[in-house]
Amino acid sequence: MRLIISPAKKMIGEADVAHRDLPVFIDRAEILREWVCSLSYDEQKRLWACSDAIATQNAERFAHMDLRSGLVPALLAYDGIQYTYMAPTVFEDGHFDYVQGHLRILSGFYGVLRPFDGVVPYRLEMQAKASVAGCSNLYEFWGDSLYQEVVRDDHVVINLASNEYAKAVKRHLQPEDTFVTCTFGELQNDRVVQKGVYVKMARGEMVRYLAGIQATDVEQLKGFAWSGYAYDEARSTPANYVFVR
Repeated sequence: MRLIISPAKKMIGEADVAHRDLPVFIDRAEILREWVCSLSYDEQKRLWACSDAIATQNAERFAHMDLRSGLVPALLAYDGIQYTYMAPTVFEDGHFDYVQGHLRILSGFYGVLRPFDGVVPYRLEMQAKASVAGCSNLYEFWGDSLYQEVVRDDHVVINLASNEYAKAVKRHLQPEDTFVTCTFGELQNDRVVQKGVYVKMARGEMVRYLAGIQATDVEQLKGFAWSGYAYDEARSTPANYVFVR
């Protein structure tokens, strides 16, 4: 069983834990790094769709980037709401081994990351308008390689990623694959309404919950009951597990 999650925009550049491996698609990340560096500052800023302060920071990062040294484990490098509520810095015995085997982080820059793959801070979202290597966008650049890496040894995928990243895998699914999306929301007028911040929190907690019980079967997801959520069988389907509070 594979769990897929999105990266976070904010990243840190150091950690107390050492990385174990280089990313699987490090050579393709090098292509993207060279392409970003070939752009003018104004082109970079449009690519990142951000403020001058963030653009300046990331232009400096790419100009001096070394993808093979000074690396931080991916799971500890991303600093967003989902990662805060996953709380990997206080994982208990067995949690790290579980996520290393089951969790994959999707990235516009690195493609697919295992939790202990070494990364550096960067900014490049999957939906960025990147015309690189003869491709019109990053979905075309990565093709089915993210899908192939995610399902390499297991064709059961639990989707805890945003649509932006999940579709890089979902669009290549085959009949033999099981792809289950987890929806977290609140009931309003008998409708399930998803609120961005709370969804990210629940996704992080779901990863921690599954690591805690060492889950290996999709049925075990239904036991998730953190932060007031409960599995809603009536609103769920085999491809979409709905949790409401």
